[in-house]
Amino acid sequence: MSGFFGALLDLLFPPRCIFCRKLLQSGEQGYCARCGETLPRTRGKEAEQTGEFFSLCVSPLWYQDKVRDSFHRFKFSGRTGYAKVYGHFMAECVRGHLAGRYDLITWVPLSGRSLKKRGYDQAMLLAMTAALELEDVAVETLVKVRSTNTQSRLTEDSARKANVLGAYRVTDAELVSGHRILLIDDIVTTGSTISECARMLLTAGAEEVLCATLARARK
Repeated sequence: MSGFFGALLDLLFPPRCIFCRKLLQSGEQGYCARCGETLPRTRGKEAEQTGEFFSLCVSPLWYQDKVRDSFHRFKFSGRTGYAKVYGHFMAECVRGHLAGRYDLITWVPLSGRSLKKRGYDQAMLLAMTAALELEDVAVETLVKVRSTNTQSRLTEDSARKANVLGAYRVTDAELVSGHRILLIDDIVTTGSTISECARMLLTAGAEEVLCATLARARK
């Protein structure tokens, strides 16, 4: 987009911080300086979580307060442009914790029904933007073969695992066989969803599965 049209759009629709919604000042990109200083970031080992079928999952942010509110706008209100900023946070976290440990980037897919209803796959957008920041590409390796209940509404770990069991399959085993995979999702709580996807990738021949999400929920 030319400088003229970009300036015109900024005049008509002034850019706002994706977290607090305040107008951005000159030089601020995506989020304001105050949010940059006060976001609930994970620190050190706080960013890391292990699972049954994935070696490590890393997340740059805690899923709370302004991060949660921002994510809800991204996921449910069509603010797909937020993905560029989110991808930057995720890429920084991946560089800090998983550099050199993966050779293929993919994502946890939506079901066909959810994709049709929402119009976009938020995890795919995160994977694409994070991969771009990492000077890489993200490829589709999984498909969701049945709809599931919303994981956040299930309180027991056993119920979460049962809810997603068998819900995903690998699209092409040759694509993942022998690879160390970086699996992208939006939010991690107990890790049941990414663990089930990791199980399917390992069953198809993946050497190892690592994961990254935008945020992790406090248990």
